[in-house]
Amino acid sequence: MHTLSAEPTHSVWDRTLEPRLHIMPGDEVHFECVDASGGQVHPGMTADEFLAIDRSKIHALTGPVWIDGAEPGDVLQIDVLSTQHRGWGWSSIIEGLGFLKERFRTPYLFHWQLDGDETSSLTPAKLPVRPFLGVMGVARAEDGTFRTRPPGSFGGNLDVRELCAGSRLYLPVYNKGALFSCGDGHAAQGDGEVCINGIECPLDVTLRFQLHKQQTLAGPIVEASEAVASDTRGDAWVVVESGEDIAAAARAATSRMIDLLMSRWGFSDIHAYLLCSVALKLRLSQVVNEPMFTVSGAISKQILPSIELFPRD
Repeated sequence: MHTLSAEPTHSVWDRTLEPRLHIMPGDEVHFECVDASGGQVHPGMTADEFLAIDRSKIHALTGPVWIDGAEPGDVLQIDVLSTQHRGWGWSSIIEGLGFLKERFRTPYLFHWQLDGDETSSLTPAKLPVRPFLGVMGVARAEDGTFRTRPPGSFGGNLDVRELCAGSRLYLPVYNKGALFSCGDGHAAQGDGEVCINGIECPLDVTLRFQLHKQQTLAGPIVEASEAVASDTRGDAWVVVESGEDIAAAARAATSRMIDLLMSRWGFSDIHAYLLCSVALKLRLSQVVNEPMFTVSGAISKQILPSIELFPRD
């Protein structure tokens, strides 16, 4: 087991960043991740103090991690073994951000107390706590420095709430070593993350990494476990697509699911299309990382024969 402390964090994607840790396929890594503010928000902070934080530190990520043997054209498998919050979190409203930014203009900061697997901070609601990382990704294919807010085929700021303990994420590799980083812990999040935040929190996670050599993968796929909260989609295959047009992203997710059904289960294109029409659960995972939106499409494992997505020799 390797351990990687949060500091020094980074808040950009840049394939020239030096890896902080070298590991082998099959290794497990315990990541310490600060909250999305880069450790600047603390319990009791006022809204005025929150408005003064350094926005360049948003999405402070832990990494990069070099996976030995990873090369462009491979698939990186990330198993989420465990997640642990630290008892507190926050959510905010920021003028000019959020799905309803024309309606909600007054800055606001809300503090959550997290009691194990639930929180009662927002009376009278009692919310289940299902921690997950909003950001998990590999270095992008392009040269340059890129902010972490827009997600893409490399993963990144997906904000897919199925990625809690028990789940598995598959990502295409674009650079030697893959250069994996993660952060942006959420204790809970609704589909869309409409106000701009889930319950943002520092999060300790344990991940295991595997490589699948020279496999075709157009973008992220999540293998969600029934260990995921009952209010989500349970055991499912989830295809994730991001783009500037929501409808185009939804079409891309549906098309990729059809391709997956054809390649892995032997459906014809027409039968795969029919199955998607009667069984695909199409959702908006996030609508606030403008100009990019993220759509996920899921099909329950209960209606398909069990398989390994990338069988080992």
